[in-house]
Amino acid sequence: MKKISIEALARQQLAAATSGSSGRAAATVFGGHEKVLRQTVMGMAKGTVMAEHESPGDATVYVLSGRVRLIVGEDVWQARTGDLLIMPKARHSLEAEEDATILLTVAKLP
Repeated sequence: MKKISIEALARQQLAAATSGSSGRAAATVFGGHEKVLRQTVMGMAKGTVMAEHESPGDATVYVLSGRVRLIVGEDVWQARTGDLLIMPKARHSLEAEEDATILLTVAKLP
């Protein structure tokens, strides 16, 4: 068994994101490319956008802190601390409306 403080990791990733040039930082806490399930804590500085992309499988975004906006074509959903977004099976992008941290969970489809 392994115990991880998601809150502490989120603070670290947000500090790295806000001090780095890309505006985001991430750490995988479980799984990886070779696993079916992957969980990643990501920090995003205000205004940072994860460009439009496809999801590699079933995915959710849990907002740990801040506010984000999910964009799918003309549709936009806003989420804040404590909200869970179920990612669509369509091209989408994610934008930090303010400094934010998220827990991204992906289960790759076979």
